[in-house]
Amino acid sequence: MAAVLGISAYYHDAAAALVVGGRVVAAMQEERFSRLKNDPALPRQAAAACLALAGISPGDLDAVVYYENPYAKLERVMTSMARDFPRTFGQFPRAIGSQLGSKLWVLDQLAEAIGVERRKVLFTEHHESHAASAFLTSPYPEAAVLTVDGVGEQATTALWEGRGAALRQLGAIDFPHSLGLLYAAFTAYLGFEVNEGEYKVMGLAAHGAPRFRAEMDRVVRLESDGSFRLEPRFFAHTTERDVGFSPALEALLGPRRPPGRPFDLDANPDDRRAADVAASLQQVTEEALLGLARAARARTKMPALCLAGGVALNAVANARIAREAGFERVFVPPAAGDAGGALGAALIGARDLGDPRPPALATAALGEPFDGGAAADLARALGLTPTAPPDPAAAVAQRIAAGQVVAVCRGRFEWGPRSLGQRSLLADPGRAESRERLNRVVKQREPFRPFAPAVAAAAAAATFAGTPNDMTPFMTTVARVAPARAAALPAVIHVDGTARVQTVTADGAPDLSTILEAVGRETGDPIVLNTSLNGAGEPIVAGPVDALAFFLQHPVDAMLIGDALLERGAP
Repeated sequence: MAAVLGISAYYHDAAAALVVGGRVVAAMQEERFSRLKNDPALPRQAAAACLALAGISPGDLDAVVYYENPYAKLERVMTSMARDFPRTFGQFPRAIGSQLGSKLWVLDQLAEAIGVERRKVLFTEHHESHAASAFLTSPYPEAAVLTVDGVGEQATTALWEGRGAALRQLGAIDFPHSLGLLYAAFTAYLGFEVNEGEYKVMGLAAHGAPRFRAEMDRVVRLESDGSFRLEPRFFAHTTERDVGFSPALEALLGPRRPPGRPFDLDANPDDRRAADVAASLQQVTEEALLGLARAARARTKMPALCLAGGVALNAVANARIAREAGFERVFVPPAAGDAGGALGAALIGARDLGDPRPPALATAALGEPFDGGAAADLARALGLTPTAPPDPAAAVAQRIAAGQVVAVCRGRFEWGPRSLGQRSLLADPGRAESRERLNRVVKQREPFRPFAPAVAAAAAAATFAGTPNDMTPFMTTVARVAPARAAALPAVIHVDGTARVQTVTADGAPDLSTILEAVGRETGDPIVLNTSLNGAGEPIVAGPVDALAFFLQHPVDAMLIGDALLERGAP
């Protein structure tokens, strides 16, 4: 029985994951501890928390596995820079300095930071880590696996065949042809922050029309065999530090949208153009992913598909793949991006040491437990008055039914970018004002961004087409809302008639399941609006200090901290 720690770091969203005896014990992102959104730093705190949760010391580890090959990555960066020199002159010192500085020596740094012998620190390949994070946590004994992201060592997209615990690569598309870098360049073009604003682009797309589709065909070419190619002149991946696109893209589509400017889709024609560009980008991305998935189905003949990599967080595209690519089942793990690479690396290390493949991932609650007692003590020290309702779930449900916004902090925090009931803001999905209040006052984010519903799995099919499925427990897909139900759920339905739904079971999210049962008794409908418990630019809440800071700084009506309840204005 091996104990293996997986690590991702030094790009974005650093994380640690622990697998013991072939069982996933813990998986946590560094941002939850450092409180720096998408923190890329070596995940010292996350690693320590994983070990503490398992009750083991660094000396008990059989291996620490880094999620990519730092030597191959250095080679690709240097080759790209040299090929485009002298246009890369401005980027060269920063890029090479980064690789020759921390990233090249990451294995030695891990040994020192975690406290293990250097011989125990290994690495795997970037896209293999992604593949393992999806396939080895899926419920499928066999599957095709697609990994699609910005870029690993050299590959940006790879096809795998998964059987049992084994993964065999069947093909790849290499840098600079990348759907992840395509979406990132347009994220910057539309005025959002790369590696953070991609969700915003996807939400904005539903408000636009794909009238720039012909222009997109000049930017990215979709091939008949399912592959794709980017037109290099529209991009500046090696020559531009911040945006990743060239002046040719602005000549094609018009000036970039200024970062930070508030959106007004009704009154500002530039914002309407931005929405149309986003819709065109989303359409070509979906078609590219569909082409890849159909080719994977034709080549592997597998009935199931697993998806991973940052692009696999595009829930709208995932829904189209599930409907149209020819697979019977599709799975996307809760942390499909770089954080998930830490879990994939740990699973590969455990497998290679002889441990069995783990059971299918049943829950995303893989983080540090919430200490409700410590939170209540801290609340009292801050002059707040926590109460102890006899039935905490019923107390939350009553307040949601009355139109209040309630924060919930219970159990282990979630793995991945979605709050799934352990660190959530909950509200009534039947009140449009819930959406407006959360967007404008509580979360202070763009008004076009949608909120998601969480629904008891047994009741999901009556409202959301095709649910539950293998992706809905982790909120990695969207579903069309039954027309007869749309008017009853205005706060959680996007303008395109879909919702990024979470189906909830007692096994997967027990605390949220209990709340939904209570909401069902109050309203007759076991559905809530569920969004992440964080403010603008903040990571999701992790522990008591974060929770109390959020409560004091954001105008929610109540917060459940363990079994205690805080209420705004309580004596």
